[in-house]
Amino acid sequence: MQPLAILPIDNGRYGTREMLEIFSEQRKVDYQLEIEGAAAVSQSETGMISKSAGKEIFKAAMYGKITAKRIKQLEAKSDHDTAALVESLSEKCSKNARPWIHYGLTSNDLVDTSNSMQMRDALQVIEPKVARMASMLAKKAVKHAKVPAVGRTHGQHASIISFGLKFANWAAEMAKHVERIEEIKKRILICKTLGVVGTGSLMGAKSLEVQRRAARRLRLFPAEVATQVVPRERYAEYVFELALIGATLEKIATEVRNLQRTEIGEVAEQFKKGQMGSSAVPVKRNPIKSERVSSLSRLVRSQVALAFENIPLWHERDLSNSANERFLIPTVSILVDEMLEAMTGIVSNLMVDEKRIADNLYVTKGQIFAEFVLEALIKKGIPRFVAYRDVQRVAFEASDKGMPYKDAIKKDRAFTSKLTDREIDAIFSPEKHLGASPAIISNVEKSVRKTVSKLA
Repeated sequence: MQPLAILPIDNGRYGTREMLEIFSEQRKVDYQLEIEGAAAVSQSETGMISKSAGKEIFKAAMYGKITAKRIKQLEAKSDHDTAALVESLSEKCSKNARPWIHYGLTSNDLVDTSNSMQMRDALQVIEPKVARMASMLAKKAVKHAKVPAVGRTHGQHASIISFGLKFANWAAEMAKHVERIEEIKKRILICKTLGVVGTGSLMGAKSLEVQRRAARRLRLFPAEVATQVVPRERYAEYVFELALIGATLEKIATEVRNLQRTEIGEVAEQFKKGQMGSSAVPVKRNPIKSERVSSLSRLVRSQVALAFENIPLWHERDLSNSANERFLIPTVSILVDEMLEAMTGIVSNLMVDEKRIADNLYVTKGQIFAEFVLEALIKKGIPRFVAYRDVQRVAFEASDKGMPYKDAIKKDRAFTSKLTDREIDAIFSPEKHLGASPAIISNVEKSVRKTVSKLA
């Protein structure tokens, strides 16, 4: 009888096959066996145990076909998962090699180092997707670089931006995430084989060399210092970085959701043939993928507090972190990967309505140009706050009367005494007010390309 799937991760609703496999029961066993093998070979190379014992343990660990099912059978008796793994490995080794299995190690040498291996492989899945997202957004930025659009602050029309600048902001942050991932690897991908309280007690003076060799084999970094466990600051940094990626994805999703609102309508998620937006309202096209990203980001972000709670353990360690970490690292890894997959689909198929973008510039009947009217008066020698009051006064009056802002300006002496009709008309050309947007977008695109190329 198959076990009942409770969580959406368990029933396949969320999570790519590649990422789910990293956190499968059998893969966790394989990681820990690899650690046992790497430790044994490293010990044999330093003369701590015989070459033959090291080779035999390594071979059994790597190719003994030890299953999670067998370990569960043994764990049912011992009530200790690491002891069950060691016993299952002993079943594959000769009498002469058995005493040296798990020599000088403790349970958390396997648990923590296998966690590092999972994080290592999870980042190998996540990082290229982050880089791809950065590149995709940078290309969108270039494509829409010369499209004037409404820039909004506090939910209100503020001034004119390049529509491409939205994508450039997102692209730059995704590229920074690539840099952050590269930077944190040396701090979070830790191999620890220093035994019960972090002294390498049974291995003595050779313990650091054993750890260094094992770390190299496992493509990890040796622990500089540890208790029985790797410091949980390392895990908190991993969780925080994934939550940060999730927050950036949520930022993009939130903007897509806002711009897809009926009243704005500047972008829309792709709506496939046969797709249903609402079970009750046939005409609706809901931004459900962006909403999913926002929802999952909240769940990922909530794990940051949990990761921080796990840092202050008692003395050289206690078990108060152990149970929740079985959820913590898989959850954030699987969900951020899911969010990246979703957002990649959203951005690559995003529908941009340039006509609606242009129309929205005039929703306020030209008041979005107020910043540039103010600038024109200042350049004519009018003190800033005098000019500010006149720009504001006429804008409010025009709004009350439902009058185009430009027409109201042309009827007011405060403006006509300083500006000609031709000068006023020139102000109300959105293409002239993109500022440094094209240069900013070009710089971002080059920076993203440079960052991403380092991963090739």
